[in-house]
Amino acid sequence: MQTILIGTKNPGKVKEIEGLIADLPINIVSLMQYPDLPEVEEDGITFEENALKKARAYSALTGLPALADDSGLVVDALNGAPGVFSARYAGAHSTDEQKYLKVLAEIQDVEDSLRSARFVCVLALALPSGAEHIFRGTCEGFITREPRGSGGFGYDPIFYYPDAGMTFGQMDMTAKNAVSHRGRALKLFA
Repeated sequence: MQTILIGTKNPGKVKEIEGLIADLPINIVSLMQYPDLPEVEEDGITFEENALKKARAYSALTGLPALADDSGLVVDALNGAPGVFSARYAGAHSTDEQKYLKVLAEIQDVEDSLRSARFVCVLALALPSGAEHIFRGTCEGFITREPRGSGGFGYDPIFYYPDAGMTFGQMDMTAKNAVSHRGRALKLFA
């Protein structure tokens, strides 16, 4: 069984990834098992740059294949923001609620038909041999006027997925993983 390091300390992401690749012959470890590893600064201007930078660094530091992602919410009415800044959109140590409330405040006067958005996930796999692979998944939806649901994490309570008729925050994890940006990228990885 191959061990792969998942380059995140976010328990929500780890849980999603574990659920989506549970059938693969992979032993998953995360940065939570490597507390002394330095954080890799996400200073790229694209999701691809940030994911590759993290995967390369964590593979080099551990000698393991490393799978890292950069993902975020892209809101058309905000010219693509929060985008690559999704994790720190309301400040470096902001809560998920502070982040999504900031988005809601910034587009409060935008009519419903112009509240289109998408979640984007780019996974980068860096192998100790130097080989690299990129997997990209997206999911289209709209931004609600108020948060709905308490499931998921991040911007899930304000991301309305039309095919399900509810937000990601209202969906159970299995249903969400089947259609989410991360789910789609992980299917390509698998």
